[in-house]
Formats: sequence, structure tokens, C-alpha cells
Amino acid sequence: MNKIGIIGAGSMAEALINGLINENQVDKEAVIASDISDQRREVMTDKYGIEIVADNHKVVTESDYIFLAVKPQVIGDVIEEVADLFTTEQKVISIAAGVSTEQLEEMISAKVPVVRIMPNTPALVQEGVLAYSLGRQATEEFGRELEDLLSPVGKVIKVKEALMPAVTGLSGSGPAYVALILEALVAGGVKLGLSHSDSKDLAIQTLAGTAKLAAESDEHLAVLRDQVTSPGGTTAEALYRLEKSGIRSGLIEAVAASAEKAQEL
Repeated sequence: MNKIGIIGAGSMAEALINGLINENQVDKEAVIASDISDQRREVMTDKYGIEIVADNHKVVTESDYIFLAVKPQVIGDVIEEVADLFTTEQKVISIAAGVSTEQLEEMISAKVPVVRIMPNTPALVQEGVLAYSLGRQATEEFGRELEDLLSPVGKVIKVKEALMPAVTGLSGSGPAYVALILEALVAGGVKLGLSHSDSKDLAIQTLAGTAKLAAESDEHLAVLRDQVTSPGGTTAEALYRLEKSGIRSGLIEAVAASAEKAQEL
């Protein structure tokens, strides 16, 4: 069985570990992770029963697949620490936003296959979406292996690397946009007299149901919107107010701003 190594044990790493272990994709004994925080190591050990250490060297030397789940600001230092330990038999998967496969290949001494992925936090409940792009040494077979490995965590999509900033802006940062919209919908319900609990249930199920409807329908999203919108009705008035407030352009600009920031990191 291939050993999975993960350097960094933050929220994205936990989402991967949770999906891989809870969906029986790998045994917990086949996972080793590292983190600089004593508290985080204790939490992850207690929660998932995996081996988690402070030593990145141990993770690299004992693993077949190595996930780099650290912030882009520190990934250079992390790789420099272990660069001489990689072998051509290993495979490296990076979650660091804004760091290209070419940059990663230059940092690593050996000609190791490198893949860049962008997951999102719904992977914590096996409902994530993960986009990946292949480096120069990574084969299509490696891509298929990665799709099989990560499929329990969510939907896996291959994209050209030039589009990874767009993925970051849309689905990587997307859960924050959706959470903000949910907050606003709940606040609207509370303002009109609903309890916070009822407002939250109504908002979440409305969003989840609409997302499922959109996923299972071949209709354009505008058609699904029109199905709820009667001329001169309540929804038409609400949509007018939303458009007037700039919600459409605001969301488009948010995706673009996140993508631009990803390229600056």
C-alpha cells in the first residue's frame, strides 16, 4: 500500500485526511503528517489516529505520495529543508496557492513528478471540488491515480495550469462567498421575525436544494432563476434590489480579485 505523507496539518490537510480515512480510501496507518504546532499534532492524532510528527524529513523519507499543505509564503523554506531527500519514485502534490509546478520543480532537486491542486473546505464533508494541473514530469497516468485517490473528498477536475488562479478565485475562495451570502439571508429572516435557528435552516436548505437542482438540470442557470420569478412578483422585486445593490458585479469582481491575489503570493 502506498504511504501518504502530508507536510502541514491545517484545514486543507485535515479535509484531505478526513476524506481519505473516513471513506476507507486509505488506512490510517498509511498516513503520516507533520506540523510545527504541538497542539495541532495532538488534535490530529486524537481525531484521526494517524502518525503526526514535527519532522518533515520523516514524512518525505517514508512516503510515496507527498502533499505539501503549507502556506505559499513558506513553501520555499519547507522544500529547501527536505529537497535532497526526494526520489524519482515519489510523487509530489502541492496545495500552495500561486506557486506553479515549474517553481516547485526548480525547488526540488530530483526530477520528481509534481502536481498542483486547489481543494476547498467542503472537502471536510466529502463535498469538495479539487482542480489539478500536471507538471512537466507528471504523466496522465499520475493524474488518473490522483483522481482515484482524491475522489472520496469531492469532485476532481483537471485544468490547464494557467487557469489555476481562476480556480482559486472561484472554488478555492468560493466557500467564503457562499457563507457570507448565507449570513445575509439568515439576517434577513431574523429581521422579519424568524428565529435564528429557523432562518439558518431555511437558508441552508434553500441553497443546498438550489445547488442540487442546478447540478441535475440541463437548463441554463438563468432559466432556473426565471422559474421562480413571476412578472411584477415578490422575487422580481427582490432581484431588482439585488441587481441595484451590485451583487452580480460584486461577486464577479471578488472572483477576479482572489485570482489576482493568488498570483501575487
